[in-house]
Amino acid sequence: MTQQNADSADLSAAYAGLLDEVRAAEKRFTEADPPLDEKDILDGYRLAFSLLRVAVDTYVWGDKDNPIFVDVISPYQKWGGDNSDAFYQIAPIDPTRRYRVTGNRGDAVYLSITVYGGPGDGGYSTRIVGTLNDRSLEFDADGNFEFTIGPDPVPGPWLKTEPDAEVALTRDYLVDRVNGVRPSWRIEALDPPARRRDDAADLARRMRAARKWLHEQLAMLPVRVEPPNELKDPYPVPSVTYGWAAGDAAYAMGGYQLEPGQALVIEGTSPPCVFWNLCLWNPFLHSYDYTYERVTINNDQVHYEPDGSWRIVVSETDPGHPNWVSTAGRRRGLLWFRWFLPEYTPDRPSCRVVDVAELGR
Repeated sequence: MTQQNADSADLSAAYAGLLDEVRAAEKRFTEADPPLDEKDILDGYRLAFSLLRVAVDTYVWGDKDNPIFVDVISPYQKWGGDNSDAFYQIAPIDPTRRYRVTGNRGDAVYLSITVYGGPGDGGYSTRIVGTLNDRSLEFDADGNFEFTIGPDPVPGPWLKTEPDAEVALTRDYLVDRVNGVRPSWRIEALDPPARRRDDAADLARRMRAARKWLHEQLAMLPVRVEPPNELKDPYPVPSVTYGWAAGDAAYAMGGYQLEPGQALVIEGTSPPCVFWNLCLWNPFLHSYDYTYERVTINNDQVHYEPDGSWRIVVSETDPGHPNWVSTAGRRRGLLWFRWFLPEYTPDRPSCRVVDVAELGR
């Protein structure tokens, strides 16, 4: 067998393997123990395609020699803990190359770029190499910014890479995603090759990386938090993080399980921070469809008590409370709080189940 024939056979096998991983995803939600609710199963069928889109954009198409930022979160593209207030973009990078990143902050109350290190074969990233956020970036009078990513220092703002650096992820948070001006990002290789590398062996490698990333994502799902109707203690801004998580946010996770006519009342306070919100998720860490009703709520939307505390009501029907968050007809799901750049780790919010009728009294 010639090398060309061997490479073609390897490419065909890598292609088949990636499709096999997509097919295998069905068992994650149809054979879950305990069984999932019908709406979660429907989301499960969408799950594999959302994850496949990210894997293909990052590994099959993504070009470290001449990268571009592509969206990996949208109302119809959900994975990995999305929410209705944020935009995320991703670009693969080569730790030996230099890149110029330019953009404009728009109306973001928080924005950042994080470079992650990892094994380079599609395995989930193991550490944060470096982060720049809007507190460390420099902006001109119009909100424009510019900096360099690379291994060696240069004049001006610089994000240093390490030998295992493999991907850059941007985060843009707006308190009004619909009407606010979205930030813009552009990445430009300073010394790109004249032509894209394109051969069977390289494409096979990319497809294997996409398959491995897809497999590791699916292996974490579905997620269930017990007991329901309470939150775990918030955990602080991490010094070490796994995967493509943020390195300058505190989080708290919980779950809810409500019978018809019940509501979950969540009460708490938030430390001074640039942004915080609550998202309701399905067991695949996907937000419910926020194009129809409010299934998340952020610090700008919340109505506060005179002492600065807040009370959020989670239920299927609207009890007339200003901080109502809809379950979108899901009798159980996940709760996820996040606080960006908090001055201290938040206290754990309290939770109690009440009859919806009580809230209207």
